[in-house]
Amino acid sequence: MLPTPPDSPKLSGSPLDHRIGSTIGGYIQLVDVLGIGAYGTVYEARNVVTGAQYAVKALNKSGLDQRQRKFQQREIELHYLASQHDSVVSMHKVIDGPECTFVVLEYCPEGDLFTKITEEGHYVGEDAKVRQVFLQILRAVQSCHAQNIYHRDLKPENILVKDNGFTVKLADFGLATTDAVTADFGCGSIFYMSPECQDTNPHPLACYKSAPNDVWSLGVILVNLTCGRNPWKRAAVEDATFKAFRRDSNFLQTILPVTDDCNAILKRIFDANPDTRITLPELIAVFERQPRLTQGSKEPLSPMYSPLHTPSTSQDSGYFEGPDSPFDALPAPQYPVARTTYAPSPPVFVPTPPHSRQCTPPPQQHTTQQSQISAFQRPVVAFPPFTTSWNRCGNYFSNFAAPQCPPYWSMAH
Repeated sequence: MLPTPPDSPKLSGSPLDHRIGSTIGGYIQLVDVLGIGAYGTVYEARNVVTGAQYAVKALNKSGLDQRQRKFQQREIELHYLASQHDSVVSMHKVIDGPECTFVVLEYCPEGDLFTKITEEGHYVGEDAKVRQVFLQILRAVQSCHAQNIYHRDLKPENILVKDNGFTVKLADFGLATTDAVTADFGCGSIFYMSPECQDTNPHPLACYKSAPNDVWSLGVILVNLTCGRNPWKRAAVEDATFKAFRRDSNFLQTILPVTDDCNAILKRIFDANPDTRITLPELIAVFERQPRLTQGSKEPLSPMYSPLHTPSTSQDSGYFEGPDSPFDALPAPQYPVARTTYAPSPPVFVPTPPHSRQCTPPPQQHTTQQSQISAFQRPVVAFPPFTTSWNRCGNYFSNFAAPQCPPYWSMAH
């Protein structure tokens, strides 16, 4: 068992363009740079004999200590084991060079799922497409779990896309582990972490289960696909939206256009108790029979099916009062992109590995006059100012247009 991942090496500051045009392994030519990250560069490549395209991840050897080399090797080994599944990015070959280890991967020309949602507007309102894509993700993660591989950084930036968004491939095993129970608190991306993973002051013997943590991340991805936004900034009581959800487990349905059945699934995924949270096999079985996910979907109804509800441990008061009322401090529907961090003491910022092309800029704050936007476009937040978008290399989740305003929203405006 390896401990919490080490700090990333420092970026070299310039792309390794001198490799473009060179050939590795005798027949794979590097033709362009796809992205640059903390551990190396990802190239577009082609087979000079057959013309087949690849993505080649060049993992730098220089500047790494022994611990960093072990984690780099672990990423390659776990990705190779996981890549036997159709919905995981295939690993074709590993070529060991004097300066780098070249990992030859399946090429996905359409980029990642984040870009598909935010820039190209796929999935929102397309329930059939969401079902097809999300089931591929679920089965990829299920295959990993069957091999005792837990991803720990599931998010749209780490899922690549093909076939006009109908085919997805799980990627980036840099934080993956084989430990079913772990003490790596704060490992992953904050918007997708489960509550139990975010313990900022764990006692010496504290730990949490890896599989339920992955399931929680999958729930946030489902919200991304169906609604084009995140459910909250972080799953902690300091977040007003998450706190409102803990008080009323149906709260998400007041701010998201999800159906009753989809809301029931989200409630089971976002169970704060990992021991009673829906398991991955249960989630697949329920989701396979899900007829509709969002209200106002473009697709016709399928035969109705209601997923099994389980008792909620949240305080289902149904109303809010006092200083904790959600309209006092609800965050905007969009947030700055999650930074991948490792904790505990002290948290260290580590950029997402290169193929996700995540630059993680700070949130952009804007001041917008109330008259500039219609009532159904306004974020659920007091203004000015408010965060109108969250960016990742120029990408953002657009403002959420609520189909109906909850009573407390009207009171706040």
